[in-house]
Amino acid sequence: MAMVTNWMSQTLPSLVGLNGTVSRAGSSEKITLFQSPEEGWQLYTSAQAPDGKCICTAVIPAQSTCSRDGRSRELRQLMEKVQNVSQSMEVLELRTYRDLQYVRSMETLMRSLDARLRAADGSLSAKSFQELKDRMSELLPLSSVLEQYKADTRTIVRLREEVRNLSSSLAAIQEEMGAYGYEDLQQRVMALEARLHACAQKLGCGKLTGVSNPITIRAMGSRFGSWMTDTMAPSADSRVWYMDGYYKGRRVLEFRTLGDFIKGQNFIQHLLPQPWAGTGHVVYNGSLFYNKYQSNVVVKYHFRSRSVLVQRSLPGAGYNNTFPYSWGGFSDMDFMVDESGLWAVYTTNQNAGNIVVSRLDPHTLEVVRSWDTGYPKRSAGEAFMICGVLYVTNSHLAGAKVYFAYFTNTSSYEYTDVPFHNQYSHISMLDYNPRERALYTWNNGHQVLYNVTLFHVISTAGDP
Repeated sequence: MAMVTNWMSQTLPSLVGLNGTVSRAGSSEKITLFQSPEEGWQLYTSAQAPDGKCICTAVIPAQSTCSRDGRSRELRQLMEKVQNVSQSMEVLELRTYRDLQYVRSMETLMRSLDARLRAADGSLSAKSFQELKDRMSELLPLSSVLEQYKADTRTIVRLREEVRNLSSSLAAIQEEMGAYGYEDLQQRVMALEARLHACAQKLGCGKLTGVSNPITIRAMGSRFGSWMTDTMAPSADSRVWYMDGYYKGRRVLEFRTLGDFIKGQNFIQHLLPQPWAGTGHVVYNGSLFYNKYQSNVVVKYHFRSRSVLVQRSLPGAGYNNTFPYSWGGFSDMDFMVDESGLWAVYTTNQNAGNIVVSRLDPHTLEVVRSWDTGYPKRSAGEAFMICGVLYVTNSHLAGAKVYFAYFTNTSSYEYTDVPFHNQYSHISMLDYNPRERALYTWNNGHQVLYNVTLFHVISTAGDP
């Protein structure tokens, strides 16, 4: 039998909107994690197609979602309420202690007055009467203290009711969570997330069937440019590289994390020895690959050593706006990385302006193999590689869609119709990141991410 698996990457907390149900293939059993549509919990579902194939869907969110699920928020809110109640009780305790001391002192005064009144036996001199009057005036604040006592009594009743409600809420959450403590449960969920991510990575490659709505990360720079992360870096390395403009630029900003990029802080600057052309750059295994301005030369610049490791001409490749994408911008040469390695997308006179896809050796920049896709490059808005398949959009403007796919493994193509929401109406850079399984775009001065949906066909035991 064959298993068709649908992968929707969830690369950022913003990429949300699904609940947390796990359905095991081959059974009707479902395991419900903390359902939280707002927080992007992973979703596994399964169904059987009419031809007998098992269709499974896996949606994997970013790590560390445990701290953002609904029950976590509810627990935090309850803890805040408990803290508020505790603070209110402390205030009451201090106030009650102060008032109690006052009442005790007034009790002594009242006993003294009572003794004098009894001793007077109905006859008081003017002097004694004035003394009693003065003492009585000292008792006047007692009425306000007693009123405060009444108010505190009402507060205590309210706090008692609130504590009762908190106890009920905690008991309900404990019953729903089961016998595990919250910390233990959090560790279990994190371990499950790690297993799900590892499982998803083993699914391998698939066919593009959907692109999510755009998620705007930042609005920065001019109308044209590129931004990216290293497709080969470990997950702990979240550095972001930023290159503004499409020609004669040399300045590359390296931000320490995505969060720093969003805030515009904690970055260093690299000054390239040779200027770039276009926006089709890519960072791969610690090096930047880009097209040298006014040439068909590919440059490999190593960030750590701040030096060019190798540069090589791409045979026959057009440059200097000879065969750009439909938006121009010296986009003759476009470098890409997918699950299988480094690619160059360009065209030549010999190919009559049709897109050529070449697999490059990342160490020597030599062409390993090339394919003529037959698709005119000037009619393409942008392009990206996923799993050895070149996907081409039909426009860089509003209304664009993924219109064409070329499969390098079979040297064949097909026309597609995958909607692609061009929010800011002018895309000048579009690249797939296989580590995060997301599309990076530069859209009219906005840095934007898209999720992708891939279908996988996996052979299983028993297939003919």
